[in-house]
Amino acid sequence: MATLFVDKIDPQSGTSLEIGSSGDTITIPSGATIVNSGTQTGFGGTMTPAFEAYLSANQTVSDGVGTKAQVNTEVFDTDNCYDNSTNYRFTPTVAGKYFVYGKIAVDEAAGNTRLGISLIYKNGSQVGRAFVNFDVSGFPEGEGCAVTNTAIVDMNGSSDYIELYGVHDVLSGSGRFQGDATTRYTSFGAYRIIT
Repeated sequence: MATLFVDKIDPQSGTSLEIGSSGDTITIPSGATIVNSGTQTGFGGTMTPAFEAYLSANQTVSDGVGTKAQVNTEVFDTDNCYDNSTNYRFTPTVAGKYFVYGKIAVDEAAGNTRLGISLIYKNGSQVGRAFVNFDVSGFPEGEGCAVTNTAIVDMNGSSDYIELYGVHDVLSGSGRFQGDATTRYTSFGAYRIIT
């Protein structure tokens, strides 16, 4: 076995560089680092585009009506694919399977929550649903519930989009989705799964 000391290996112009042959094992020793500034295929990858956002203030909603959560404050948005000001939707620019999560926190000012539902929509059609059915009519304001929902969604990388909806059913009056910058009661996010 011999050691070759060089700073750079270039293939001949117009060709590809191959290291090893079928059946060989290429070993990267402990302590060594591989830095990729180009494009890789066949291994690894990044779990992007990805985003997470939350509702910064309470959003009043009609009783028992499916309403889009206006999740307006980004925690991160790796590829600028989330619209946090107009449509409140994620339109990833890379095709693939995405893990999508959404949390709807419901709390009526009088504390009379009866039902909370979290819904994930793709292109206007429901692809995920979770709900809690209960009665907190004797609880004070602020004692509602948070309903978390997840889905794995195939996205085409050009026109597909996802949105977070919720339903708040109250015993009387109007409902609301809870928003808060500290606790991030109502939140929405997604990331691409490496398959």
